[in-house]
Amino acid sequence: MKKEGAVANQLISNESIRSPDIRRVGLDPDFWYPVCLAKTLEKNKPVSVSYAGEPIVLVRTKSNTVFALEDRCAHRQIPLSVGEVKGETIQCSYHCWTYDKTGRCVNVPYLDKDKQLPTGVKSYPCREAYGFIFIFPGEPKKAELTSFPDIPAWERKDYKTRYLNRQVNCHYSFMHENLMDMNHQFLHRKLMGSIRTVFLEKRKGNNWVECDYTFARKSGRQHIGEKLILRRIKRTSHVNMEDKERDLMTITTDYPYQRLTFTPRGATEPALDLWNVYIPVDKAQRVNHTFGLMMFKRPSSLPWLMDLFWPFIIWFTEGIFAEDRWIVELEQAAHDAQGEDWNQEIFPIIQDLRKILIENGVKL
Repeated sequence: MKKEGAVANQLISNESIRSPDIRRVGLDPDFWYPVCLAKTLEKNKPVSVSYAGEPIVLVRTKSNTVFALEDRCAHRQIPLSVGEVKGETIQCSYHCWTYDKTGRCVNVPYLDKDKQLPTGVKSYPCREAYGFIFIFPGEPKKAELTSFPDIPAWERKDYKTRYLNRQVNCHYSFMHENLMDMNHQFLHRKLMGSIRTVFLEKRKGNNWVECDYTFARKSGRQHIGEKLILRRIKRTSHVNMEDKERDLMTITTDYPYQRLTFTPRGATEPALDLWNVYIPVDKAQRVNHTFGLMMFKRPSSLPWLMDLFWPFIIWFTEGIFAEDRWIVELEQAAHDAQGEDWNQEIFPIIQDLRKILIENGVKL
C-alpha cells in the first residue's frame, strides 16, 4: 500500500476499522422492491429486469395478470424474456417449453403425454402498486408476512407525482448517505446558490434512523423550479433556533426504504414528499437502479400552476439529480481504486445510518 494510503488509514477511527466495509454489504432481499415502471410492462410483451445479478422476467398476460419468473428456460437456459406470452403462460422461443405464473413447466410439445414434465423455474411474489411492478426476491414464504411500502400521498389528487427511474453506478449505501447528509448543499451551489444547512435533531431505532434540518439562504437567487417545489426559503445569514415557524426537512431511512419530506414554515403538510429505494443490479452490488416517487403539493389557491410550470420543476430536479449522480459515482470510483472504505465519517447521523445498513444487510 502506498505511504499516503497508510497515513489515511491511520486517521480512520478504531470503530471504523472494526466495522465491516459498508460497500461490501448486500441489500436484504426479504423486502418488497420495485423493479420496473408499470407502464413499461405491456400485455404479452415480457420485460427483463435484474435484482443483485439475478435475471428476472416480468410478464403481463392478456387478462392483466402480472407475474415474475427467473429469466431462463430450464431446458437450455435461454432467457424467457425473448419468448412469447400465450394465454396465461410464457413460452421459450427455442423449443417452446411453457411455464405458468408459478414457474411450473406445463407443456413440452414433443414430450409424450405419459411422460413426467421437467422441473420448472423459480417464481417471485409479484405485485403492482404505485405505478411500479414490485417483486419479493427473498424467501417467498416471508412475502405475506412482510409489510408492503405505505405511500399515502401517491393517491392524493392535491399532489402531483414524478417517477424516478434511473441507473447509478454506485453501491446503494452511497445513495442513502447522499440524501441523508444535507451538509452537501455546496455541491448544488450553481443551481441553488449558497444555502446554510442547520441540523436540528435525530431519532433512531433498530432498523431506522431519522433526522431534521432547516435551511437559510445566504446568497444567490432561488430558481423558479426550487421555489415551486419548496416555496420561498428565507434569505438570512443565520437561523433562529427558537423560531417555530421555520422550514423543516425530515429524512428517514426505514430499512431498506428512504423518505424525505419538506414542510415550509407555516404549512401543515409537506410541499415535497419523496420516497426512494435503491435496487442492486449486479451481483457485486456496485450498480443500483433508483426507483422513487416525488410528490409535490399543489398550491391550494391555484393548483393548476403546478402543471403549467412542470417543465421548470423537471429541469431543476434533473439538474440536482445529475450533480448527485456525478458525485456518488466518483465516490464509488474512489472506493474501487483504494480497494476498501477509507472514509473518515464524522457526522453522527451518517454514523448511525451506516450502522443500520450494515446490521440489516447481508454478507456479499
